[in-house]
Amino acid sequence: MDRLQELAVMVAVVDNGSLAAAARRLRRSPPAITRALAALEARVGARLIERSTRRLAVTEAGRAFAEQARTVLNAYDAAVSGLAASPFRGLLRVTAPLQFGRQHVAPLVTEFLKAHPEMRLELVLNDRFLDLIEEGIDVAVRVGTLSDSKLIARRVGEVRRILVASPAYLARRGTPKKPVELGAHDTILGTMRSEPSEWRFGPPKGGSVVRLSPRLIVNETQARLVAVRAGQGITRVLSYQVSEDLRAGSLIRIMPALEPPAIPIHLVTSSGRQKLPKVRGFLDYAAAYFTKLDVIRPMKKK
Repeated sequence: MDRLQELAVMVAVVDNGSLAAAARRLRRSPPAITRALAALEARVGARLIERSTRRLAVTEAGRAFAEQARTVLNAYDAAVSGLAASPFRGLLRVTAPLQFGRQHVAPLVTEFLKAHPEMRLELVLNDRFLDLIEEGIDVAVRVGTLSDSKLIARRVGEVRRILVASPAYLARRGTPKKPVELGAHDTILGTMRSEPSEWRFGPPKGGSVVRLSPRLIVNETQARLVAVRAGQGITRVLSYQVSEDLRAGSLIRIMPALEPPAIPIHLVTSSGRQKLPKVRGFLDYAAAYFTKLDVIRPMKKK
């Protein structure tokens, strides 16, 4: 067991980038982490981590050893879980975008924990695509196009970038029918960029681009929607962010036939973690949960 703990220390140091962070992750003291790492290096006869007062650097031997250690720990976890009465036990770390996570992943996690009382789960909400290996993440919910081919992904839905405005604004200013008409309207953008602000419509090839002079720029979606609901202009958001507004009629969808292609939603994990029963169990549970969500089913383009 001491040797397994040494492997866990090595992996935690590599994943978290510091002895202090590894200590917090493993709920041990920094001196204990230092002793375990020193004992491991003495056992293998090689320097695994170069340490200084300012930073750590993983040696080539250390990186190779950490990957082997991860495999051993995953195999141990799988063996123990496979023999246990319930295959779903232990800690699971999941990440998701902030607003989608708050609205839809947090309820999913709550239901999963109710169904599997021996599980513990850490939910990390962050709009950045976190590195699953470096951050020690088991499963990621990704909204957007995937670029890392090394990861294993399961598509569970889609959303769209849609234009919306309040009924009061459209009654006062009229409803645009073509993208070019947006130049005569008040627009609200979600971020400030150095290049000209623009919205794209239609397919990637053959679509149109409209340059904008926004009346308001806000770097947070909910604050932007406050202005839109108050009749201050037109904005573009992801469809799930305004699903309740659309159902209630407090916001109106504009030019749906000209929207860009749908944006996929995936459940993502690494090949090593996919083999763990608790990860496979969560992936299956989450996929079934998401298929019931109307907000991520294909939206009709009227």
